[in-house]
Amino acid sequence: MSDSPKVDYQTDPSRYQHIRLSFDGPVATLALNIDEDAGIRPGYKLKLNSYDLGVDIELHDALQRIRFEHPEVRSVVVTSLKDRIFCSGANIFMLGLSSHAWKVNFCKFTNETRNGIEDSSRHSGLKFIAALNGACAGGGYELALACDDIVLVDDRSSSVSLPEVPLLGVLPGTGGLTRVTDKRKVRHDLADIFCTTTEGVRGQRAKEWRLVDEVVKTQDFARVVQERALALAAKSDRPADAKGVALTPLERTIDDAGYHYRYVDVRIDRARRTATFTVRAPAGAQPRDLAAILAAGVKWWPLQMARELDDAILSMRTNELDIGVWLLETEGDLAAVQAADATLAEHRDHWFVRETIGMLRRALARLDVSARTLYALIRPGSCFAGTLAELAFAADRSYMLALPDDEAKAPRLALTELNFGTYPMVNGQSRLACRFYEEEAPLAAARAAIGKPLLAAQALELGLITAAPDDLDWTDEIRIAIEERVSMSPDALTGLEANLRFASKETMETRIFGRLTAWQNWIFIRPNAVGAKGALKVYGKGEKAAFDWNRV
Repeated sequence: MSDSPKVDYQTDPSRYQHIRLSFDGPVATLALNIDEDAGIRPGYKLKLNSYDLGVDIELHDALQRIRFEHPEVRSVVVTSLKDRIFCSGANIFMLGLSSHAWKVNFCKFTNETRNGIEDSSRHSGLKFIAALNGACAGGGYELALACDDIVLVDDRSSSVSLPEVPLLGVLPGTGGLTRVTDKRKVRHDLADIFCTTTEGVRGQRAKEWRLVDEVVKTQDFARVVQERALALAAKSDRPADAKGVALTPLERTIDDAGYHYRYVDVRIDRARRTATFTVRAPAGAQPRDLAAILAAGVKWWPLQMARELDDAILSMRTNELDIGVWLLETEGDLAAVQAADATLAEHRDHWFVRETIGMLRRALARLDVSARTLYALIRPGSCFAGTLAELAFAADRSYMLALPDDEAKAPRLALTELNFGTYPMVNGQSRLACRFYEEEAPLAAARAAIGKPLLAAQALELGLITAAPDDLDWTDEIRIAIEERVSMSPDALTGLEANLRFASKETMETRIFGRLTAWQNWIFIRPNAVGAKGALKVYGKGEKAAFDWNRV
């Protein structure tokens, strides 16, 4: 399957082909009704509510609409409009036709979207109930696993299953295996049976094995799901009477040179195989009180910038596979970013500000797990302060220009309170805590510097940057660093970066991404899965897979 034309991650409910959203007071219903003839690429049908990247893009957008446009919603029922089928998972024929890169990017975005469900449950008081009204397999069960509560209909046929290993010779998206053990606490031997059978587990056994939370007869199913949704909603602090903020389409220009937005600009240098991400500070007077923030709505700088950055990251990851080095730059008034951070901190308990912080948190976390080299370049005109300093801390290296003979023109870096836990990585740590292995002395020194515009020598002494070349060495040092990096094997760099970025702490999310990077990535290129007689290739053709029985 060709991976062109380019993928657009922007959509809205008027263009949905696969998902139906409805609202009833504090409960929203997100129903799958996948159009089998509307795949994002030609060559396959999305039968049995199976999904592809296009479905996941709608799911991601629907979650954003619930977060921002419907603050009255406190719980979300995820179900299906098709009779006796919840979701059969990722479309197998799509995977069989796809390139390796497409499969891996698809799995990563799918996992990020499910992580986002759990992120909203953890931080935003938005709870999720999977109402499995029929068979639930593979990636469909992974979607259910991301929810807080799983209710399975007891109709003597509906089951949950992760059949990828026996059917396809691949893993259940990696998130499935990890959530079964880490989240559902399914016993190891039972999980082994569950993940190596094709028929799945149904009824009371599914509950006893902890694969679901409740099993309900068909005639009681709708009532029990509603009762459980209302019970979860009652525990939420999302406001019942607030007016939502409409997520209007992003204003952007896309051309061969890159992606261009109001506050984010991506310039691609194809000859050097680099892309420069420039994130701009807010300009002009910014809202400080809640009324003004809500009036600004989707145009409020933190939210607009976060949406633009998120779209740029996703677009570059999927559409520009050869661009392996991303250079992170900022532009604008350092003080303006500090002021924006102060506003975020002051009103962080308000639902809209809290959701905006969540959008920033998820966008920055998406940057962390992108399989690209990240270099931050801090030079005159930069505004790496607070929230935007997180870009430098996410980078594999950060270079800051030192101008000891002209400090007035020298760039500054500044910390704010938001650098100390507001934007945790997928390992649960702040980037500074991860950077310093949670050692108290460097963290205390960094915290003592909050609010101070730091010169390169000061930032270097605090361990906040990698190097501080002066103006005589800057051009050559940056050029050499980039040229060396671009010349290295992308495969090795992806593994190296994924290992180094998340130091010392592991979470369910880091295990999901680590296993995707290592195991699933590897399995996706093995002949047992994708060879001419591999299980993924021959599925549905009436042929038997031919395996190399040698274990590697």
